[in-house]
Amino acid sequence: MLDHVFICVSDIARSIAFYEKALAPLGIAHALDYDGRQGPAGHPDLKGFGANGRVFFWLREGTVDGRAAHVGFVADSQRMVDAAFAAAMAAGATEIHPPGPQLHYDPRYYAAQVRDPDGYSLEFVYKEWQH
Repeated sequence: MLDHVFICVSDIARSIAFYEKALAPLGIAHALDYDGRQGPAGHPDLKGFGANGRVFFWLREGTVDGRAAHVGFVADSQRMVDAAFAAAMAAGATEIHPPGPQLHYDPRYYAAQVRDPDGYSLEFVYKEWQH
C-alpha cells in the first residue's frame, strides 16, 4: 500500500485550483501546505491533498513530464467516478476516456481517465470487488 505520491507541476496555483475541483467528488481536499524550510536542506514546498485524516497526494512546483506519472484515485461508486470525471473536465482537464466499464481489465472495473493541466494521466476508479 502506498503512503504518498509527489508530482511536480508547472504552476502551483493553477494545479491547486484544478485538484481542489477535480478531487472534491471523491472526498479528497486540499488539506495541508508544507513549508520546505521546515525539512532538511533542499526540501521542496508541498501542497497536500487527502481524506479521512490522511494526506497522500502532494504537489510541488518543478520540472514537469506529464508522461512520468499516472495516478489512480479510488471512487466508492460508479456515480462518484462520473462526478469526478465531470468535475475534472469542468476544471480544465482533457479527456482520455469517459466513464465506463474497462472490459480489457475486468467487466466490474469502472473508470474514467483525464489529463490534468500539466499532462499527467489521472484515473478515477471503482472496482466493485475491492471497494
